[in-house]
Amino acid sequence: MLVLFETAAGYAIFKVLDESKLQQVDSLYKEFETPEKANKVVKLKHFEKFTDTTEALAAATALVEGKIGKSLKKVLKKVVAKEAHEELAVSDAKLGGVIKDKLELSCVHSSAVAELMRCIRSQMESLISGLPPKEMSAMSLGLAHSLSRYKLKFSPDKVDTMIVQAISLLDDLDKELNNYIMRCREWYGWHFPELGKVVVDNLAYCKTVLKIGDRTNVATTDLSEILPEEVEAEVKLAAEISMGTEVSEQDIANIRHLCDQVIEISDYRAQLYDYLKNRMTAIAPNLTVMVGELVGARLISHAGSLLNLAKHPASTVQILGAEKALFRALKTRKDTPKYGLIYHASLVGQTTAKNKGKISRMLAAKASLAIRYDALGEDTNAEMGVENRAKLEARLRQLEDRGIRKISGSGKAMARADKYQHKSEVKIYDPSGDSTIPSTSKKRKFEEVEQQEAAEEPTTSGMKPKKPKKEPQVQEETPETSAEPETPKKKKKKKEKKAVEEPAEELKEEEEEVAVMESTEKKKKKKRKKEEDDE
Repeated sequence: MLVLFETAAGYAIFKVLDESKLQQVDSLYKEFETPEKANKVVKLKHFEKFTDTTEALAAATALVEGKIGKSLKKVLKKVVAKEAHEELAVSDAKLGGVIKDKLELSCVHSSAVAELMRCIRSQMESLISGLPPKEMSAMSLGLAHSLSRYKLKFSPDKVDTMIVQAISLLDDLDKELNNYIMRCREWYGWHFPELGKVVVDNLAYCKTVLKIGDRTNVATTDLSEILPEEVEAEVKLAAEISMGTEVSEQDIANIRHLCDQVIEISDYRAQLYDYLKNRMTAIAPNLTVMVGELVGARLISHAGSLLNLAKHPASTVQILGAEKALFRALKTRKDTPKYGLIYHASLVGQTTAKNKGKISRMLAAKASLAIRYDALGEDTNAEMGVENRAKLEARLRQLEDRGIRKISGSGKAMARADKYQHKSEVKIYDPSGDSTIPSTSKKRKFEEVEQQEAAEEPTTSGMKPKKPKKEPQVQEETPETSAEPETPKKKKKKKEKKAVEEPAEELKEEEEEVAVMESTEKKKKKKRKKEEDDE
């Protein structure tokens, strides 16, 4: 068996002298305790040294990605191909699969091989001759720095400056397009104002103006490629009765040139959006799944780079873009903002206003994990983002369902709609609700009327107005005031008596009121007679 061993200085190929010792994995380290013992198990067959750090970096990156570099390919063809019948032990199963496919060599990767690699690394200085320890450590350190720098900064798949420029240009194009389209509608509106109301889409409007030119050409122009049949018919009808002013051919030529510019910019914007979408899926696939291409690109642009964004905590990612509102809230001691750029993500947009804060907080937490995975991870798949998005969607459904459960009045069961039953009820109008005057008792009303009349009577006779007599209030004996203790039977009898006496008392009160009214009328008549006699 041959062993492929990668070092910072170059590739080493060892030949296993005693394969039976590989079966004892747990005690294999004992065979490599001293250089003498190690030389009895494995022997160096070939060593291919790297010429410089660039070659070492290229070889290391190829091994990390599971690819065969040029130098490794030469070594395998030169040494291993001669002994094709023997197996080749490799440290990475993915690399073994690639070697097997391309060079048709049988490769082995197991726990015994991994343990053998560790043992060789422990006695590497004695097994590989001609490499001083200081030189080896310097090579290892230099390669480690180069590899980490290459991974984080100089990887072509991690160039996020292109995203920052692309999203900035996309925003600028949107502003310019809005200005151009507004100017085009206003300019051509003097000649054909009805077209702006019929054709709502901006791009279709510019294409229509470009094709028509003067409104007198509408009847002979075919617009079926741009507009639907119904809209085309409306445009032709509106052109016949248009109230617009006449314009010269030079004006129409300038308007057409502006329409050309709008169409070109729109096409370029669509192309730029596709480019941005592809770059985002390559650089930050998990972030793209979580918040979308545009929001993800704006977050990266706001932070400066993907690596800077990965350094931000989830709470900062949540309010990124709302710094003005945050400092204003801190200054005035009011509530801080719940979301910034992340508000435009689809997950936050589809929630109710009550749950937007909760969802934005959860989305920021998951998005910050996705950003770190994209910036510092080796994988380029979006499995983590898809999984986290599914969790957030499930949580969102749970929050919305909880609101429905609360309305139903039962925390456990879902809200149930009762079966509809039509009930026709004839309701009578109640006029008592029309009056805003507070209702008073009959006794009080009568006393007020009597006082008014007494005040109105002339005081020439020297008689003082009589005050209405107050009826003595009779205190009823209650069970509490009575000294004798009462049994429950007596209480029941008293209650029954009270129930019988109540309507009788009401009748007596009405009779007394009528009698008082009659007596007052008689007194009034006598007074009038006396006054007439005096006169």
